[in-house]
Amino acid sequence: MRYSALVLRRLAWAAFAVMLTVGPGGAHAVLDRTDPRAGVSVKTAPSQVKLWFTGALEPAYSRVQVLDAAGKRMDLGDGGVDTGNPALLRVSVPALVPGTYRVVWRVLSVDSHVTEGQFSFQVIR
Repeated sequence: MRYSALVLRRLAWAAFAVMLTVGPGGAHAVLDRTDPRAGVSVKTAPSQVKLWFTGALEPAYSRVQVLDAAGKRMDLGDGGVDTGNPALLRVSVPALVPGTYRVVWRVLSVDSHVTEGQFSFQVIR
């Protein structure tokens, strides 16, 4: 009986150690979805571009920009992490004319993991 209690205690400690090492790795914030969706053509230009991530972001180190086909910045410069949802990054855009737009983002998750990327969408008539 004493031997099995010792084995169970060691197994419990081993499981606890594994949870400590695996836990933070799962907290990386990766892009989950966007609005407008990546690669779509929309007839109505959005007033904001929104990016949802799988984890909380550090507001001071997370950014997003919207660029036109020539690389000119088209957003209103108010991009940032949403105060009500730390996994949402958004930026306002003016009335966009028909064309292709590229969204470029770089975020720092609360576990200090950096992710970055880009996607495009198109405004059509």
